Amino acid sequence: MRKIMRLELFLVVSALLGTACKPLSKVAGRNKLLLISFDGFRWDYDQDVDTPNLDQLAVDGVKAKYITPPMLTMTSPSHFTTITGRWVEDHEVVHNMMFNTTTNQKVPHKETLKRSEWWDNGVLPLWITAQDQGLKTASFFYPGGAAKYRGKAVNRVLLEEPNHKDDNETEWRQNINTVMRWFSEEDFSLVTLYYGEPDNVGHAKGPDHPDRKKIIQQIDRTIGYLREAIEQHHLNDSLNVIITSDHGMTTVKKRPQVDELILNKYLNLFQLASFEILDYGGFGIITPKPGKEQEVFDALSMAPNLTVYKKNEIPENFHLGKSERLPPIVVVADLGFNLNSRIIIYVNKGDHGFHNGEMDMKTIFRAFGPDFKRNFLSEPFDSIHIYPLMCKLLQIEPAPHNGSLTVTEDMLQHNGGSQNARLSVALLLSMLLFTFTTL
Repeated sequence: MRKIMRLELFLVVSALLGTACKPLSKVAGRNKLLLISFDGFRWDYDQDVDTPNLDQLAVDGVKAKYITPPMLTMTSPSHFTTITGRWVEDHEVVHNMMFNTTTNQKVPHKETLKRSEWWDNGVLPLWITAQDQGLKTASFFYPGGAAKYRGKAVNRVLLEEPNHKDDNETEWRQNINTVMRWFSEEDFSLVTLYYGEPDNVGHAKGPDHPDRKKIIQQIDRTIGYLREAIEQHHLNDSLNVIITSDHGMTTVKKRPQVDELILNKYLNLFQLASFEILDYGGFGIITPKPGKEQEVFDALSMAPNLTVYKKNEIPENFHLGKSERLPPIVVVADLGFNLNSRIIIYVNKGDHGFHNGEMDMKTIFRAFGPDFKRNFLSEPFDSIHIYPLMCKLLQIEPAPHNGSLTVTEDMLQHNGGSQNARLSVALLLSMLLFTFTTL
């Protein structure tokens, strides 16, 4: 009889030990993840506007002081760094425009979003890595979501039309309703949701314009609506949400305050360059004609308000120098100075693409949900580290990446909401083990 009791207790203890040794989230069930990006949301945009819902997020979840995007501070390169955890020199999405330096092909940004040959360079984004491990994923307007990777497509993709209006608040709410149904009715585990504001307003009006403040208030109302929708769909206990962006925004310096840059004053582009993109914000690229690299470099070095680099001499912390796709000459304008190649045709009042160390290029990070701590203020970190955090939340093995979970793990509730259950298991184990040894 005593042997039977010892055997039964041994089986119970073994089962409880197995349960206790597993990560809590494995026992409780895998939580879902929604990644939201508001394009061009500068880190301090909520500081001069009444934003009660963003303020509440800081109480109910995690807020980082700011996030540093990768160098390049452009939409597609930065978004792809977030979703892959790789530096730009590794994932090779080196511009918003797909280009070919041999044929002089330049494809507009919205069209580039459809072109798998621009995105599929051997690095796997989170959607595909999660799908390979049995999860359902979706991309709602998120850059890179419409491409195929090693022949694999994201389970569900919605892609913006070229003339899509980005500031329709009613549509914003409808998009949230759609995503909530994907989670609650179709059991999607990961959805990435992209909004094109406040980037558009920042470009058209400038970051200090009252219309920028209005769009931030609209974003804040949308976040309030999101939280209501999460509750209505009974996802409070199973959905983690990360809200971030790709880059900041700065005011463009124009005449008569400054002399705007016209690079053809310093070098003859027709004679010296075989390819260039020098009319796209603060970042430019040039392929010199054979034997002309030093001449191009020397000429641009004489131009004011910019820094010119040979690709093989780019600072290591840019994480651009190893790129095979990037042309031999890279130009970065000083903050607020737009590059113009031949004539000034640039009408934007705000822009990005500048050095990622500039505070105007920094962006936001908010997170809340069952796996995040409450009222936690994080020190600043690079956006490269969001990827391993997302893999941790989804309980999947990450693909090779450049980030580190140690940067963000302090914002997680390692014991989750079931800490008491763990303590109860530990107490029960102690009692059973004591009984087991005395039989």
